[in-house]
Amino acid sequence: MTNPTIQASNLFKPIKVGNVILKHRIAHLPTTRNRADPINHIPTNLQKQYYSDRAKSGGLLVTEATIATLKLGFYPNVPGIYTEKQAIGWKEIVDEVHKQGAKIAIQLWGLGRVASPALLKKHNLAFVAPSVVYEHEKSEKEAKESGNLLQALTLEEIKDLVENEYPNAVKLALDVAGFDFVEFHFANGYIASQFLNPSINKRTDKYGGPIENRARFLFDVLDNCFKIADPKQLAIRISPGNVFQEPIVSPNYKEDYEYIAKKLQERADAGKELAFVDVTDGAVDTETVSDRANISYILNNWKGIVLLGGSYTYDKDDNWKHIVHDTNADERTLVGFGRYFIANPDLPERIKQNQELNDYARNTFYTPYNYGYNTYPFYGEKVDADPNAKVLGTPLV
Repeated sequence: MTNPTIQASNLFKPIKVGNVILKHRIAHLPTTRNRADPINHIPTNLQKQYYSDRAKSGGLLVTEATIATLKLGFYPNVPGIYTEKQAIGWKEIVDEVHKQGAKIAIQLWGLGRVASPALLKKHNLAFVAPSVVYEHEKSEKEAKESGNLLQALTLEEIKDLVENEYPNAVKLALDVAGFDFVEFHFANGYIASQFLNPSINKRTDKYGGPIENRARFLFDVLDNCFKIADPKQLAIRISPGNVFQEPIVSPNYKEDYEYIAKKLQERADAGKELAFVDVTDGAVDTETVSDRANISYILNNWKGIVLLGGSYTYDKDDNWKHIVHDTNADERTLVGFGRYFIANPDLPERIKQNQELNDYARNTFYTPYNYGYNTYPFYGEKVDADPNAKVLGTPLV
């Protein structure tokens, strides 16, 4: 049975984002997964099925966090896009998503201080961050025991990241893999977020101190990637008020992100408008999301497309009133889901038709196996999946 409120809303009206038209305004948010090849970080057939299934009723899909450069760290079984071989593997996924009628963005990831120093040591990689501020005592202990102490990025290393490493990943994503968009993961305690938070960033050079300096890394990446890509193919993810992987919420975060929004709009006014800004609209911890945050200080300054998400998981029990309200509020808002899109490959159609949702199983989110990944049924189907099956993916290249 259809929901008349949803049918009358903007949710399922097409919208132009960047240079493409999305068929509706419900997006798949980036959700970190571990289904890639553990050796060369090439995407697998499991990921191809996952994104293909969600493209059948999806509009915009944003991929899991993907390694932009090994120089900022990595985790096992996560995909990368710093080599041509990885990009060729991703192209199989992108082509399948396009065949199903959806659009897709890759999310570029840099870990910094939240990487594993012991794992990096095994691969002869340095453990680097904006400053020598460990995430927690466990990380510091691991760094000391492995002999891979945290080091502050030098100016030369930052220059290499913003001028070479990130542009390389962008070129591979757009020119080889054929993604519609590239989203920079500048949120949730990862590399750019580490530069932004003054409790983590203790630098005294041009990348530390006032927000103009702490935001410099973010804008250096963007400005260098504008040189090799259409800005309308680029996007960023930010998380104002974030408490995930950060010791405290940055005390002046509203003023800081207001500054960022204004500077993004200045670039847009000069002909360099991003495709969208992806905003986590709640304060995220490891288990829950707080009440929806007031992000007017961003929305009043950035006039382009926004992708909102983080708190909509709890909207299903309230007749989806928040996603209806937010998409009806203007003509520039996308709404995103992570957990429920994992558990419901046909999530947009289920919302449209007012159908029951599959529950998600958090304990299967970060395993390398197919169970809990491609074993959630479409509406009306039954899947007989063995939870003890240890099916691993096969690299696409």
